[in-house]
Amino acid sequence: MVQYAISLASRFIPRHHLQKVSGAFLRLVAIFYRGNRFEDPITGRTYRKLLPYGRLHPRPNALAPHSMSLERHRLIWLYLKEKTDFFTSRLRVLHIAPEYCFLKRFGRMPNLDYTTADLNSPWAKVKMDVQDIPFPDCSFDVIICNHVLEHIPDDRRAMQELFRVMKIGGFGIFQVPIDSSLEKTLEDDAVNTPALREKHYGQRDHLRLYGRDYSQKLRDSGFAVTEDDYVSTIPKHLAQRYALPTHEVIYLCKKENR
Repeated sequence: MVQYAISLASRFIPRHHLQKVSGAFLRLVAIFYRGNRFEDPITGRTYRKLLPYGRLHPRPNALAPHSMSLERHRLIWLYLKEKTDFFTSRLRVLHIAPEYCFLKRFGRMPNLDYTTADLNSPWAKVKMDVQDIPFPDCSFDVIICNHVLEHIPDDRRAMQELFRVMKIGGFGIFQVPIDSSLEKTLEDDAVNTPALREKHYGQRDHLRLYGRDYSQKLRDSGFAVTEDDYVSTIPKHLAQRYALPTHEVIYLCKKENR
């Protein structure tokens, strides 16, 4: 019954609103999910199973009740911890559409000057349009912008803005939903209703479905892009225990000195 309720809610409610109204409920649910089969690396909490999540086809063992992290969030956490200096260096960070599972943890880290921003997110301190970022050039060492660009009318303009406000030598992680069977991003002005967008792009508020050309779009905006198949380097038993996404590539974008 709990799984059905969460699955139904995730079908119709944007996740940042679901987080806002259901956090206490999910923490109560977590009591019944105690166990040791799965572990959320963000909190260290363990569970016998995780909650399902997804609109069209709910994924089993996707959502960790306490942190409300999904598979990609747990992967990003591990990546930042193991492959960057995010947890150790003094960094100015811009986090666009901040995820609930990261928000307080990043905000408490003494090495970070942490700014959250978004047009709609109830968690963001700065209300802004990513197509017109209200910060000077070269303002941030790190930019996190995950599952945002597929919602933006002019994603090329947004990418250029992300490049503009990143410091030389800085990096960003810019994840989007990708269909690797597509050579080019699927984007059609005729796909202009929520029902059509869900049918063709996978979600009612998505404006495109990225293909294998996503990296090139980022490079065209100035970034040096590394497609890091980091998840494949994690021991299989840990990837299963952390319930990580099997085929998620990390898009690490750097602003190099030209």
